[in-house]
Amino acid sequence: MANTVDLVWLVVALPLAGFLANGWISFFRPQAKRAVSVIGVGVLVLAFVVAVAVVRAAAGVEPAWFFVVKLWTWMPAGNLVIDVAAQVDRLSSVMLLVVTGVGMLIHVFSVGYMREDPGYARYFAYLNLFVFFMLVLVVGASFPVMFVGWEGVGLCSYLLIGFWFTEKANADAGKKAFIMNRIGDFGFLVAMFMIFDATGSLSFREVFESAPVHFAVGGTTITLITLALFLGCAGKSAQIPLYTWLPDAMAGPTPVSALIHAATMVTAGVYLVARSNILFAMAPLSSAVVAGVGALTALFAATIALKQWDIKKVLAYSTVSQLGYMFLGVGVGAYTSGLFHVVTHAFFKALLFLGSGSVIYALHHAYHHTHAHEDAQDMRNMGGLAKYMPWTAGLMWVATLAIAGVPGFSGFFSKDEILARTFARGAEAPYFYVLWGMGVVAALLTAFYMTRLMLYTFHGPNRTGERERAHLHEAPWVMTGPLVVLGAGSLFAGVLNLPEVLPFSGRLEHWLEPVTEAGAVYLPEAHLAHGTEWALLGLATLIAAAGMAGAWRILKPGSLVPARVAPAEAGWRLLLSRKYYVDEIYGALIVRPLVWVSDRVLWKVVDALVIDGAAVNGSARTTQLVGWIGSRLQTGRVGAYVLLFVVGVLWLLRAVAGQGS
Repeated sequence: MANTVDLVWLVVALPLAGFLANGWISFFRPQAKRAVSVIGVGVLVLAFVVAVAVVRAAAGVEPAWFFVVKLWTWMPAGNLVIDVAAQVDRLSSVMLLVVTGVGMLIHVFSVGYMREDPGYARYFAYLNLFVFFMLVLVVGASFPVMFVGWEGVGLCSYLLIGFWFTEKANADAGKKAFIMNRIGDFGFLVAMFMIFDATGSLSFREVFESAPVHFAVGGTTITLITLALFLGCAGKSAQIPLYTWLPDAMAGPTPVSALIHAATMVTAGVYLVARSNILFAMAPLSSAVVAGVGALTALFAATIALKQWDIKKVLAYSTVSQLGYMFLGVGVGAYTSGLFHVVTHAFFKALLFLGSGSVIYALHHAYHHTHAHEDAQDMRNMGGLAKYMPWTAGLMWVATLAIAGVPGFSGFFSKDEILARTFARGAEAPYFYVLWGMGVVAALLTAFYMTRLMLYTFHGPNRTGERERAHLHEAPWVMTGPLVVLGAGSLFAGVLNLPEVLPFSGRLEHWLEPVTEAGAVYLPEAHLAHGTEWALLGLATLIAAAGMAGAWRILKPGSLVPARVAPAEAGWRLLLSRKYYVDEIYGALIVRPLVWVSDRVLWKVVDALVIDGAAVNGSARTTQLVGWIGSRLQTGRVGAYVLLFVVGVLWLLRAVAGQGS
């Protein structure tokens, strides 16, 4: 058993090997696409198989299992000793299976989606590297090892979002993601410095076990540490105010969007809070901030999604909103609930993104055959696609019912659990009732905008064009097959943690207890009566039904016209379609002033005048002047040299005589 658990290093190493192999192919044999596919997908299949074996072996130890697999000592420096070590426990095991399992399906889908791209080998190299760094993040046994993975997924997001970098918009989107994540990562670094200063360690086990000794509940130090950690989470997981990079990440290939939004990167912040649950439980103010920002982000992003026309932008703001729910969960101390939503969201959001990828793939091919130049991502250019793509339409409806919170589907159970735990905390402070209300409204909007997406994409009259309809068809099975598997997960993943009022409840709750019990000690008791819980379940059902029914009744797909002839938005519709002008506000208040300071002060004053003018050019002119003076003394006349020599000797003799007297 122990030997099998030690193979956790192989789970991480396999995607790295895929990156190295496909990276070599991208330089020397870029046309060898079959080899790229076998390597790129094969390493993920093997990683998933090994991950299952590792988790099964570790789970054989009861009642709680915890393994640290040390590979080598990384940084021994005085009291600071950092090992490159993997931690296999009940929390990391969940993430191991999600990252490798869902990541594997996205890799399979990519084989069909990216087949014609000239950068095919480079794409799979980056995709393998992305999974490698995410696995480092989730199995790292210390904050620094996690930070390596944390920074690595940031690098890979830059590479993949800007994959088609020859277009400036794509390159700018990659840079935006990279820079905004660096802002958040500064908070993570500050938190690590403070943790080491307080505890003398950065190992998860040592820090969490010694936290009650070194920190006072609600104290200034623990509050600052957790707020700094949450700043890192806000950047990585796209929470207010650092969320604007995630919608722009749609510039990358659609499978990349699925990987970022579903299985990797954006879930890292939620995982960090769950991993550090004892620290956040000891800092009630920080936890309240986490919950408040999460609820606000969930509601704010949901309103923006109401009026987006780009199918991927709708899903992007949906992700921002769902991440808000996850932070609401971990912020109220429901760490299992937050992670439960991470798992269910991985299935239905990957399905939604890959399904949208199938739609975009079909429209691109249709427009290519007819030489049209329509936007293949604009829902106004779609409509009626269920007739041509029945598998994609049916499976995306499964994911839509899950994210909308329809009973029986996975999202219903995970989202309801977060809202129920938030409501339960309301007995302690009315603040949590407000957060619960915000979550309920966000759930209503989610059901509405997701139904809107499905109606405008798959139902009503077709708006692709008469010639294009002849070329519309279902995506190949290498792309549709992963959708079927994700559809099963979207339907059945809810059984992992059913509510207490239902049979077989709390499986994931029990599974994660060895990890979350340390923080639970510092949380107030918050239980709901069975009657109240049934009422909340009923309300959640009504909310989902009202949102979907409202969309069916209000929206008229038949009145839509293609994007090229669509009227301009106005009023509140324009405000929502322009995303409350947040990017423009950031540009006016932050970007342009920084550019002005860089141009007028740093470049033209500091660089041009001080460094170039005074330091570089000034020293050059001084050297030139000294050289000129020296050149004046070099006349080439021997008589002049003798005269100067005599004058010099006489001056020295006079000076010596003067000293003698």
